[in-house]
Amino acid sequence: MQLKGIHHLSAITADAAANYDFYTKTLGLRLIKKTVNQDDIRVYHLFYGDEVGSPGTELTFFEIPQAARVHEGNNSISETSLRVANDAALQFWKKRFEEYEVEHEEIGERFNRRVLSFKDPEGQRLLLVSDETNKGVAGGVPWDKSPIPKEFAILGLGPIKLTVPIINPTAEVLTDVLGFRKVGSYPALVAGQGSIEVYATGEGGTGAEIHIEKRNDLPPEHLGRGGVHHVAFRVDNEEELQQWIERVNYARYANSGFVDRFFFRSLYFREPNGILFELATDGPGFATDEELEHLGESLSLPPFLESKRAEIEANLKPLNTTVEE
Repeated sequence: MQLKGIHHLSAITADAAANYDFYTKTLGLRLIKKTVNQDDIRVYHLFYGDEVGSPGTELTFFEIPQAARVHEGNNSISETSLRVANDAALQFWKKRFEEYEVEHEEIGERFNRRVLSFKDPEGQRLLLVSDETNKGVAGGVPWDKSPIPKEFAILGLGPIKLTVPIINPTAEVLTDVLGFRKVGSYPALVAGQGSIEVYATGEGGTGAEIHIEKRNDLPPEHLGRGGVHHVAFRVDNEEELQQWIERVNYARYANSGFVDRFFFRSLYFREPNGILFELATDGPGFATDEELEHLGESLSLPPFLESKRAEIEANLKPLNTTVEE
């Protein structure tokens, strides 16, 4: 068994409408599924991705109205990378961020790749990473109706950075339980904090890496808006997921057991530093209940919630889903 790369990442927003505007109209991602949090049906769960919602391109947000700002710190998923085709795309995005007044830094370099750090309006820590030299997992397919030219479009999720006080326990879960391999390191972003270690799975490359940063100078993170809830890794199919469940049980990690998320099947568990990992199948996919050309246009509910549709829709504020040309 081998995990194929990053599947999706789920973060927190306090304002679904503003979140939708930024990720579709500023970043040009497609809203591939508009549904509700299965654990709290009063609020949205929004999924963004490439043209068809390919595994590895899915950035999702749980809406928690009135959520306090995240208090950044340890034991966290501290940065989410988004892939672009090449170095030239970063120049496009830098100009766009200036035009749209998006908080950003200068173009830099990490792990021998050009990158551009920025934040969304709620302070979500994001990084554009160039695929100029990528030889690993392929990126997604840009959406035809995106306001971003295809040659500069976001192609999916890139490396995910974890921040922990002690690297070894997290690294051991990645390597000994999940089958990742250490592929290198690069200098820490903060002076005096050593290096950031890089672990890869499957074909490797930007779509299959976890970066672990050691910070012994930070308190634990308190999750809120602008923070990340969990990261999910790609499992080929449901049969293989059952084998991963056995493996995680054998390693004696408390876990969720099999969970049916309708669009994929999952397993959740926390590694020793408290970060929530999910293993998720590539299918069935987001066209299960909607045609591909109409993904995200209406509220999608799994069958077990369909009987509550009227109640759920009455409690949700509408999103402005008009695509600006």
